Amino acid sequence: MTRVLVVDDQELVRAGLASLLRTAPDITDVREISDGEAAVEAACRERWDVVLMDIRLPGMSGITATEEILEKAPDPPHVIVLTTFDVDEYVYAALRAGASGFLLKDTSPRRLVEAVEVVTRGEMLFAPAVTRRLVEAYTRQSASTVELEAVSELTAREREVLRLVGLGIDNEAIAQQLHVTEGTVKTHLYRIMGKLSLNSRAQAVVMAYESGLVVPGQAR
Repeated sequence: MTRVLVVDDQELVRAGLASLLRTAPDITDVREISDGEAAVEAACRERWDVVLMDIRLPGMSGITATEEILEKAPDPPHVIVLTTFDVDEYVYAALRAGASGFLLKDTSPRRLVEAVEVVTRGEMLFAPAVTRRLVEAYTRQSASTVELEAVSELTAREREVLRLVGLGIDNEAIAQQLHVTEGTVKTHLYRIMGKLSLNSRAQAVVMAYESGLVVPGQAR
């Protein structure tokens, strides 16, 4: 059963999203919050499975709130950022901070509920091609020295798995390409996420680009 925080400063948008989520049979609790500071407090005080986070909030931005939630919450939730445009530098920053994905604010009710279910399972929220298009539009070769050192400490196979994830290839196809089982790929990903302190697959895509493992425009 799933608990969801809806964070948006526009009351009509927030109430509409919350109302739709309350109709889903597997969502047991939905709470509405209007600002980033309160969202961080709520995520640190109680366990939530998913946070729907508006990027552009007054005061603390949705990006900063996402960073603080993922850093400070005892059991960090999956964060889905809400935006108006699917290619947006703010969305890229949120993915870089560890958000699991993004939704357009005019998404359909069915898609909204499906998105919550998808990230709760730990899967990618949207097509890999969308992630790549967004990352390629805004990527910067700006990984920190610490991050680059962490990437260099991955095994050769782990770096290859990270590169393939960055190219938008799913686990099944990675397994076929590397001639291993899908379970082995998942094990490599688990270790990669731990070594690089990553919170989502989308964040792994960003790291693959910023570390230079994937070059913008590189073919699959």
